[in-house]
Amino acid sequence: MLGRPEAVDTAGACGGAATPSQSADACATVRQRPSRIGTPHPRPSVHGAFAARNAEVPCRGAFPRSMTSPPPAGRHAGRYATNVGGEAVELFADRALHWTRARTLFVADVHLGKAAAFRAGGVPVPRGSTANDLARLAALIEASGATRLVVLGDFLHAKSGVVPALDTAFRAWRDAHRSLAVTLVRGNHDANAGDPPAAWGVDVVGEPHALPPFLACHAPVSPRTGYALCGHVHPGVRLAGRAGGSVRLPCFVLGRHRAILPAFGRMTGLAIVAPAPDETIVAIAGSELFRLPP
Repeated sequence: MLGRPEAVDTAGACGGAATPSQSADACATVRQRPSRIGTPHPRPSVHGAFAARNAEVPCRGAFPRSMTSPPPAGRHAGRYATNVGGEAVELFADRALHWTRARTLFVADVHLGKAAAFRAGGVPVPRGSTANDLARLAALIEASGATRLVVLGDFLHAKSGVVPALDTAFRAWRDAHRSLAVTLVRGNHDANAGDPPAAWGVDVVGEPHALPPFLACHAPVSPRTGYALCGHVHPGVRLAGRAGGSVRLPCFVLGRHRAILPAFGRMTGLAIVAPAPDETIVAIAGSELFRLPP
């Protein structure tokens, strides 16, 4: 059983702080840290049913190694191809997974409107995070050639963040991607924020949402059949360098029965996960990915 989580990082901790060269040096030592996988989400749930569900997410030991053909350890610029659940996928450094056969792009924990929600609560935070995240999504769709986007929960952060500026920005983004099918698997934040406006053209479903052989989920689960693609955790890893410093990076957690995607939204924290001997951690440092040594 993995342990309780380390304190959640602030918004800037999720990416960009470390250069690829620093991260390559950091891969020399991986500090084992407890994970929040299998424990209740540290943020209070806004819905009792979600709170109960989160508390019951099991962690039965660890995730067995997920890849039928593991990628070599080391750097992978931008993306690399691997297999999960018997399907060819690409992991993108911009925090997305592309199912190549079905031309489907998966992201998790976008948290649109989070900055606006903070400002509504009196917390002064910079503007521009929504525009940045939508631009990243557009670039990923173009780079992958995806015809379908699946959001694994927490598309919206809070009801107070669904402001006119967000509505205008997303409608413009949707107009530029009219042929793209967009599906949202409801997460705990979506339960509070409500479904996206109908004009956004987003199909909303509950979890698990079957896309055989995959099950699209928000909270991590280990299904008896199929392969779960999950979010919710905002997974990260702490790497220590030879000079004594350390850095926190977002990561993918890949197992035999499920994969947990990093939080897509840049204005999100992360929770440190402890790599077990039989699971694969793929860390993201800027525009590069690193498969960490076991």
